[in-house]
Amino acid sequence: MSSSPIQNFFVTHFMPEKCYAQLFVNFNLHAQLLQLLRILWRRNAEGLCPASVLLQLYASSGPVLLAVARNFPLFAWGERLFLSIQTTTIVFLILHYRGDTVRGILFVLAYGGLIVLLGSHAPAQVISAMQSSSLAAIIASKALQAGSNFKKGHTGQLSSTSVLLSSAASLGLTFVSLQDTGKSLATASYLVSACFSCILLAQVLCYGSNKTSPKKED
Repeated sequence: MSSSPIQNFFVTHFMPEKCYAQLFVNFNLHAQLLQLLRILWRRNAEGLCPASVLLQLYASSGPVLLAVARNFPLFAWGERLFLSIQTTTIVFLILHYRGDTVRGILFVLAYGGLIVLLGSHAPAQVISAMQSSSLAAIIASKALQAGSNFKKGHTGQLSSTSVLLSSAASLGLTFVSLQDTGKSLATASYLVSACFSCILLAQVLCYGSNKTSPKKED
């Protein structure tokens, strides 16, 4: 696959190609880790929308399933696996801090078993469909979290640094896609994702004063 002019410029003048990939492609890995660390540090997952996190897990599971089904070497998809583990842990912590620890453990076991089962027996069309719908799932995830924040009037334990990294990644992917494919459906999808990321970032900044005393959820 040919590189874009933006990629050539950064790689030639500022950074090696591996760093470029980390900055513009793998920011989500670091963003999710920071979100997980914040939850563990605060011992609270208030404000995180469970449906949003589940959609993130769905989006990260597609590449893992594809790699398992095709027997790719672990180094080729280890980061995606790590991202899925982080997201699964966040789902568990949301349930745990709501007093549903048993349900959280059952979810982790069920998810792990489902990945093994799908990776071993799922038709290629199913895995391909999951892979192709991952971006739509990410957009829906951001939309749900933004709607939840607006409804509650706070962002709870949503990490501002995590949201900032996610916004940077979305904007980077949008610019790269514009250079590679121009005005395409993929570029439009990246643009929508970037817009929701910016909305989340604006919410974190606007609702910052309410983060310390969020409303209790039902």
